[in-house]
Amino acid sequence: MLWLSLIIFLLVSALCLEVAIGARRIAQLKKVCAQSASGRIKVSVIIPACNEAGTLESALDSVLKVSYPDLEVIVVNDRSTDGTASILEHMTNRHPALRVVQIAALPPGWLGKNHALHQGVQLASGDYILFTDADVTFAPGSIGMAVAYCEAHQVDHLTLLFDILARTPLLAMLVLSFSVNFMARFKPWKVAKSKRYYLGAGGFNLVRRSAYFEAGTHAAIPMAVLDDLMLGRLIKQHGFTQHVLYGRDLVRVEWYRSTPEMMQGLMKNAFAAFDFSLIQLAAVTMLMLVLRVWPWIALFATHGAAWWLNLFTVFAGLALYIDFIRADGQSYRCLLFAPIVALLELAIWWRASISTLVRGGIVWRGTYYPLGELRRMRL
Repeated sequence: MLWLSLIIFLLVSALCLEVAIGARRIAQLKKVCAQSASGRIKVSVIIPACNEAGTLESALDSVLKVSYPDLEVIVVNDRSTDGTASILEHMTNRHPALRVVQIAALPPGWLGKNHALHQGVQLASGDYILFTDADVTFAPGSIGMAVAYCEAHQVDHLTLLFDILARTPLLAMLVLSFSVNFMARFKPWKVAKSKRYYLGAGGFNLVRRSAYFEAGTHAAIPMAVLDDLMLGRLIKQHGFTQHVLYGRDLVRVEWYRSTPEMMQGLMKNAFAAFDFSLIQLAAVTMLMLVLRVWPWIALFATHGAAWWLNLFTVFAGLALYIDFIRADGQSYRCLLFAPIVALLELAIWWRASISTLVRGGIVWRGTYYPLGELRRMRL
C-alpha cells in the first residue's frame, strides 16, 4: 500500500504540475493584442440555432454590438420548433443587415449542427469565418482583436478558451473538473508548435476562409459529434497554423444552467469523447478511480506513511483546482464537492455511453443518429 500510494502521488503531482505550468503558457488575447483590426478584413459570423429561444436574443444582440466595421452575421435556424423563428424575425426588423437561413429538413449523412454550419458558409463572404454558438456573448472589441492577432501572427485558425458561467457550486465544480481534464488531454499550450496537438472550441473557432475551404469545409466532417474539435483536427492535418488563447473578459457562455441540464447535455458528446469505445472508457475509468477517487478513500483506509502520501495527493489536486479558480475568478465554495466530482463525472460518462449503445445511436434535438454512422468520425 505504501508503494502504491507513492506511485499515485508522483503521477498526480507530475500531471498537476504539467497542467499548471502549461495553463500559464497560454496567453490572453486582450493582453497580447489590445488593438483591433482596421476593418478592411471582412469577418462572417455563423451561428447555428436549433431551439435556442432561451439564449439566442442576448447572444445575438452582443454579436450585433461588436465594434468591427465589416462584420457579416448569419444565423441558421435549424428546424426549430420553439420561439427561435420569432426572435430572429424580431432581430431582423431591428437589424436589417442580419442574414437568416431557414432549414426545414436535414439531409441524410449529416449531423444537424454540422449541416447548419455548412449551409451558413454558403452565404458567407468574409475573409475570416467565425463559428460560434447561440448561447455565446461577446465583448465589443473581441472579434477585432482576434482578427488583428491572426493577421499579426499569420494564424489560420484561432480558438479562444472562453469564460464559463456556473450558477451553483456543484455545477462550478463539474465545470472546473472538466476544464482540468480538458487541459490535461488536449494540452492547448502545445497546439501552436506541435503537429500532434490540435484544438477547436464551439464557442469561438475563427478560421481563415482560404484555409477552411482548402481543408474541405464541414463537408469533410458531416457526422462529427465533436464538430469543433474535429474542425481543429481537420485544419491542423492540412498543415495550417493554429493557435489557442484565453478569451477572458471577451467571450462568455453559460454552458449549462444546472447540473441535471449538464448531465442531459453531455448525453450527445460523452461517448464520442472516447471514440465510441467501451475499452477506452473502461481504461479512463480505471485511471480516474486510481488517481482521483482512491486518494480520498485512502484517507479513511490507510495509516502511517501511506496516509500522508494520500493526503499530499489530495492536496496536489486541490492546489490545481485553486490555481484555476484564482485565474477564472470563481467561488472557492465549489471545492466542497471536490471529493465526489470524479464519481459524478464517471456517472455522466457511463450513463451517456450505455444509453448510446442501448439505442444504437444518439437522439439529439429530436433527431436520431445511428451509431454506425457516428463512428466514422473519430478523434
